[in-house]
Amino acid sequence: MAEQHRAPRKTCLCAVPVAANGMSETTATGAAPGLLLCISAPSGAGKTSLVKALIEADANVAVSVSHTTRPRRSTEIDGVNYHFVDAERFAGMIDSGQFLEHAQVFGHFYGTSVQAVEGLRSAGKDVVLEIDWQGAAQIRCKAADVISIFVLPPSKATLQERLVARGEDSSESMAERLEEARTEVAHFKDFDYLLVNDEFAAALADLQAIVHAERLRTSVLPHREERLIADLLS
Repeated sequence: MAEQHRAPRKTCLCAVPVAANGMSETTATGAAPGLLLCISAPSGAGKTSLVKALIEADANVAVSVSHTTRPRRSTEIDGVNYHFVDAERFAGMIDSGQFLEHAQVFGHFYGTSVQAVEGLRSAGKDVVLEIDWQGAAQIRCKAADVISIFVLPPSKATLQERLVARGEDSSESMAERLEEARTEVAHFKDFDYLLVNDEFAAALADLQAIVHAERLRTSVLPHREERLIADLLS
């Protein structure tokens, strides 16, 4: 059964949260931008499957495709799963301020494009970022309205079983991922919500409930119901 925990909205400890690189509080039409959702989890917790199911069920949710320097897996498509770039290009993007966040994970770099996120949110799309705890911490420093969600497996044994079933890692890589999982989990209190992905359908329902509830916040809904509110106040 999926569990849901709601913590007070986290703020950045390194600086006062501000809009990221000029990301506006309203779109060009004056409407509120889409939500910014940050979802993190240790490898094998089921984060990617949950995000995929969320997007398939909700046409207003979109995922921001990250850039990475790691090699492309045989089942992955460039521009769909990730934008695969070399280390030199990635470093250049860092220097030119093109990333909302970036981090090194398992020896490879990952980053989220400011332009991609801004474009989707300005179009009214709710944007999902699949990133690790380091990236989530950076985003909290730049985007005060980010909604952060951490996904846990139901047990350590289940996590290991899922990694084995995935068949993508050597025994050495598996051990590295399990060790990194401990580091990831230690940061769960930094997030707004906590989901336990035991029964997939239940975890997905909880994730959808979070998105729905955030859309009803008074900081978001009035922009979407402007005509109704104006009529009721007239």
